Amino acid sequence: MSNNIRPADMKRISTPELAEAFIAEQVAQVRAQVGDKKVLLALSGGVDSSVVAALLVKAIGKQLVCVHVNHGLMRKGESEQVIEVFQNQLDANLIYVDATDRFLDLLADVDEPERKRKIIGGEFIKVFDEEARKLEGISFLAQGTIYPDILESDGVKAHHNVGGLPEDMDFELVEPVKLLFKDEVRVVGRVLGLPASMVERQPFPGPGLGVRCLGAITRDRLAALRESDAVLREEFAKAGLAEKVWQFFTVVPDFRSTGVRDGKRAFDWPVIIRAVNTVDAMTATVPEIPWAVLQAVTNRILAEVPGVCRVLYDLTPKPVGTIEWE
Repeated sequence: MSNNIRPADMKRISTPELAEAFIAEQVAQVRAQVGDKKVLLALSGGVDSSVVAALLVKAIGKQLVCVHVNHGLMRKGESEQVIEVFQNQLDANLIYVDATDRFLDLLADVDEPERKRKIIGGEFIKVFDEEARKLEGISFLAQGTIYPDILESDGVKAHHNVGGLPEDMDFELVEPVKLLFKDEVRVVGRVLGLPASMVERQPFPGPGLGVRCLGAITRDRLAALRESDAVLREEFAKAGLAEKVWQFFTVVPDFRSTGVRDGKRAFDWPVIIRAVNTVDAMTATVPEIPWAVLQAVTNRILAEVPGVCRVLYDLTPKPVGTIEWE
């Protein structure tokens, strides 16, 4: 049987006890596989890579080298949380790369969505490759591959976190959660002591906020997007909606609208709220958000986020609309 096939008798990791047993088993397997060699991991701060990082820190400590690349398109506080959790709390061997200017300079004046995606993905590989080549003695590449990745790629899932590395970087893969589903990965993450805000993190596209800052990305509009998204997340959490709505975020389009601020005409951006519920992401419905919550979000965005004069709620299900706007 292929080691990429989940055994039929494998119990679902649904309790802390089962997660502890799984962790103990994987720690032993990783130590046997790696020995005294070093392992490299692209740590995005998402659920899968974070759980793999915490598990490998437990197994091999400083033999793990984590590289976190901040491409300037992260949500508010995400890179800071990666540093706090992994460097300060877990004492992981973490390399932090702030490549914000590098990415945003390349993206200037690029408005075609697919080209934006290719630039972000391609540049990430270059940055990660540059950092990897500075290191010595790396024999293994750890990845946050999970079982749906394998199913969706017909048994082959190469370079899950980094999108593909040059062929001459001949690493052996370490994939400790590759037979788990997302809900199981979350249970393991909680047992490993990762914060709920990291373990329960919503799906986030690889290009990050780059596909929610519609059209050509500008720094001021990107800042408005990041701040409005943070407001939305805070208010949904306060109202108890964070666990009830599958995914929610804001979008800032590349056009302005007429408004009035301080008795004077304003010409600022609209912020669009997107919230959906789904089982498989193939179809999605739009939840009814209490009016008081929408008012609170609207009032805070208009008061706290510079350059915004309207707040809208997207009512479009999937199909016809997609979950993301780009």
